[in-house]
Amino acid sequence: MPSDCISFQDSGYFTPLIVDYLNQKDNLKPLYNRFPTLENFKLQLEEKQQNYNADFRKVLAGSLLRQYKDVDASELTLENIQLLKSENTFTITTGHQLNLFTGPLYFLYKIVSTINLAKELKAAYPAYNFVPVYWMATEDHDFEEINYFTFKDKKIKWPRESTGPVGRLSTDGLDAVLEVFSKELGPGNNADYLRSLFKKAYLEHNNLAAATRYLANEIFKEKGLVIIDADNPELKKLFIPYVKEELLNQISHHKVAETSGLLKDYNIQVNPREINLFYIEDNIRERIILQDGTYFINNTQLQFTETELLSLLESNPEKFSPNVIMRPLYQEVILPNLCYIGGGGEIAYWLELKSFFEASNVTLPILLLRNSVLLATQKQSEKLDKLGLTWADMFSKQQDLVNHKVQGFSEFQLDFSEQKEFLKKQFEKLAAMAAKTDASFTGAVKAQESKQLQGLENLEKRLLKAEKRRHADELERITQLQNELFPGNSLQERKANFSEFYLEFDRKLLEELFRQLKPLEQEFNVVVL
Repeated sequence: MPSDCISFQDSGYFTPLIVDYLNQKDNLKPLYNRFPTLENFKLQLEEKQQNYNADFRKVLAGSLLRQYKDVDASELTLENIQLLKSENTFTITTGHQLNLFTGPLYFLYKIVSTINLAKELKAAYPAYNFVPVYWMATEDHDFEEINYFTFKDKKIKWPRESTGPVGRLSTDGLDAVLEVFSKELGPGNNADYLRSLFKKAYLEHNNLAAATRYLANEIFKEKGLVIIDADNPELKKLFIPYVKEELLNQISHHKVAETSGLLKDYNIQVNPREINLFYIEDNIRERIILQDGTYFINNTQLQFTETELLSLLESNPEKFSPNVIMRPLYQEVILPNLCYIGGGGEIAYWLELKSFFEASNVTLPILLLRNSVLLATQKQSEKLDKLGLTWADMFSKQQDLVNHKVQGFSEFQLDFSEQKEFLKKQFEKLAAMAAKTDASFTGAVKAQESKQLQGLENLEKRLLKAEKRRHADELERITQLQNELFPGNSLQERKANFSEFYLEFDRKLLEELFRQLKPLEQEFNVVVL
């Protein structure tokens, strides 16, 4: 099965911050604990073993077993949950929103990366156990980000509104979405499987958290994936001391703001609030704001004294929800976690958190950029060969790719750089002569240089345009192929849904991902199905 890969740095799809992180630039080293290498995981687990509260293991395992009581879990998943009680067991975690029918393809890549890394670590360190965990973002309230998926360029959307945590949202109305999706799927065994999967997930479960757990479990259960819903009173109780510290002293704001100064040369991913917590109920998730000694719940009439709010925290910790700054700390407090696997945006905001973690006496996990994948069919791979292209060519900006191929097609040089350089040198001599004879000529010399260089550039453009007309058919085939692989000039993994590929390739899709993705190699994989 032919495949190829491109380094993340050369793909052109990652920010300068992520490229510098992958290149282990010195200026970023103070912002993370350890770089993701196989050797560093031994040091990480030794540190986490000392830092993690062993009493939490029993609470964690018990909570997970209760979450799984109505789930058809595999023996391996149930065994992994039991293993969490043991002090030589650690987790590898990824997190993701509750996107409808998994949302974009990279949902799969995150979880495959997590499972494959756990397996690789077990082979390297057989005395320890490594459990792959999918952390469902059940407390998020950005419903507009998750209420659709794209199938063959068609947006399949769930048209309703939501203001509270999406995990608690009723699945009412998804029967109409299934009707639309079913028509798009058409006939066939794979289409029937996808219909059944959607129906069982969303029409046979009452809320979005239960539906997403079912869906992820069905796709990955044989690999031992453990799915956690941290919107849970038992787990929130473990986090009470950190919530109290945040309410009283706002440590996260001070520490993250300090770290942001080290990232001044990059685009900051998130900016901390004064209090990085929400108040949460079934239909609201609103910021907690401190003003003149009183705690207000934004956009509501609710307000509390310090004593009242701390009393509520002790009795009902589930009413407090961490935001993007506090959620990573919550995760690392309740899980014996070694590594967080995320996309570029996620790694960027984790890089703001080290000093906050240190102040909280919690170990910052190893931060690993998830695998990225370009899926291609055998037919597309053959087209690529016939057009004399490489997979690396496909990652070029389309105009650059076209210009490069025209240069290759042409029988003569289309780049006038040599002529421009020669012209510049001639005008340097003229300028020197003008300066020695009559300085008033200098302006005229510069004007003439500019005019002639512009003339060369115009000729270059006209020649390129003429060559494009000569090779229009072949160039159209090139751009058509790139548009298929990079829909909307964007990454396929951010647009397409897994169902589009499952429809044609069924389980082969996942089999190839598990076979080919190597989380620690930091490469953008091309997987030909």
